Amino acid sequence: MKSSLALTKIGIWTGNFEPQPADQTKEAVAELEQLGYGAVWFSEGLGRESLTQAGLLLSASSHIVVATGITNIYGRDPVTAVNAQRTLSEAYPNRFILGLGVSHIPLVERLRGHEYEKPVAKMSGYLDAMDHAPYNSVLPQMMCRVLAALGPKMLDLSATRANGAHTYNVTPEHTATARQILGADPWLCVEQAVVLERDATRAREIARAFLKFYLTLPNYTNNFLRLGFTEADCQNGGSDRLIDAIVAWGDLDAVCGRVRAHLAAGASHVCIQALPADPKSLPLREWRELAGELIAKQ
Repeated sequence: MKSSLALTKIGIWTGNFEPQPADQTKEAVAELEQLGYGAVWFSEGLGRESLTQAGLLLSASSHIVVATGITNIYGRDPVTAVNAQRTLSEAYPNRFILGLGVSHIPLVERLRGHEYEKPVAKMSGYLDAMDHAPYNSVLPQMMCRVLAALGPKMLDLSATRANGAHTYNVTPEHTATARQILGADPWLCVEQAVVLERDATRAREIARAFLKFYLTLPNYTNNFLRLGFTEADCQNGGSDRLIDAIVAWGDLDAVCGRVRAHLAAGASHVCIQALPADPKSLPLREWRELAGELIAKQ
């Protein structure tokens, strides 16, 4: 899928909009835009519905790209998803990316009451239904979508049925492999978690609190095993080896070095997830410092 949307190399990924009131969320995206980030990606979990949230962020800014990371395909039918995408893409041209994902068994079955199906087949059928959905309103000139992908089959689907892939909790080595699978042209939008903390004990404490939930999800732990980690690495909060590989920590040079490693490995765009000491706060200090190093010095 071709796109005229210009996606720059550096963006922000955050789940920290969720604890904030809507007015503070709007102020935050306006500051991210002012700092020069090219895109803001955000989660869909137990907080705001992702497409409504996208509209809120788009309305509070003028040119930053807003991307869902991800919109859960079990959370709405494909007609609703694509018509919401059409609505936002027509209202805010060249500014919206719909990130779609199959989510995880406990979030689909226990939380939503659906039956979790084979991921690639489910996503393929969902995209078929999106592509054939009727729409009796004004069509946008262009739309963009990416698929949340970790394994080779979903990466393949991202290359053929979307503008590219969105990866999460991965290493630069995974990025290099993903680029080989995708080929040269599709987007590879890589999330990278960072902790701006030089003390190893404190940094790993913050990183472990972040990774704790993901280590309960087979989609992630299976990918860690594919990357060469062991089952022991994924137990008891994660080994230091795993923590250090997935969450970049240290001073600005250290964390920005990891971002640049993803770009060198083939990422089109790295969306940085800054992890503050207080997980419910907005990482404003981190966003400002990272912008000074990665954007102002470009």
